[in-house]
Amino acid sequence: MTHTVSARAWWLYGAMALLWGIPYLFISVTVETISPAAMVAGRTLLGAVILLPFAIKRGALKPAMKRWPWVLLFGAIEMAGPFLLLGHAEKTIPSGLTGLLVATVPLFGAIIAFFGGDRGMLRPLRLGGLVVGFAGVAIIVVGPGLSADGPGALLAIGEVLLVAVCYATAPFVVAHKLQGVPALGSVTISLAAVGLFYLPIGIATQHQTPSVPSALSLLALAIFCTALAFIAFFALIEQVGPARAPLFTYVNPVVAIVLGSLILGEPLTPALLIGFPIVLIGCWFAATGGVLRTKPASEVPPVPDVTELPRS
Repeated sequence: MTHTVSARAWWLYGAMALLWGIPYLFISVTVETISPAAMVAGRTLLGAVILLPFAIKRGALKPAMKRWPWVLLFGAIEMAGPFLLLGHAEKTIPSGLTGLLVATVPLFGAIIAFFGGDRGMLRPLRLGGLVVGFAGVAIIVVGPGLSADGPGALLAIGEVLLVAVCYATAPFVVAHKLQGVPALGSVTISLAAVGLFYLPIGIATQHQTPSVPSALSLLALAIFCTALAFIAFFALIEQVGPARAPLFTYVNPVVAIVLGSLILGEPLTPALLIGFPIVLIGCWFAATGGVLRTKPASEVPPVPDVTELPRS
């Protein structure tokens, strides 16, 4: 079935491409003078405060609280681990490279789905997508002109790939343990729990006065890339449905690479330029088999399932 995409939906697509493409730039600037743990605490707590009124208005908190152990597990896999790992990794590697490596989530998601019984992964195009995608990653890691050299860079790359594994795993927790729970409630409670957990750690690890750029970047992360981004994504889901909403995620690494180059002066290395399109093509085929399935408007839920949430 073909659905017309409204002008509002196109604006939301553009907003999401920016809002979840720019965090890697902000993370890179934030961790210059703010510890990764303090960054996670500030981002999540402020994000939770902003989202709380929307969650209350939609009645999304009570259903999520009924399954709080699984909500906390989701928060640990989706936010607590990844946000800290990203902050630590970006002390070593460029933001653009980080954004591209996170884009490998569909590759790991496809592998997890296969071991979970999804025999659709045996289709030639999806298997080929996996091979192509990881070949692109290999080019970026070992190819000419790696953006950051040495064991520290390889460790940081490993941290970001672990983030991708976490992001690919979290939706399966939601699909099996949080089915029917409003995403807004799960996200708000998770943000608050993660923030409270990291608050004392952030205070203990913050040994210098944050610079103005770092402080402003942290505020931007919380307000724009967390709270506003989730609100915009919920609106996009309502406009185009969960099947087509995440399409902007293929633009996110482009935004990350361009902004990192223009604003932070990060080099566009041969490895990055060669591996970048290969990774995206592989992700597309591994996740979709080259086919985009859409849902009729009548099947579009008022609140998106967390399995459809892209991350940053």
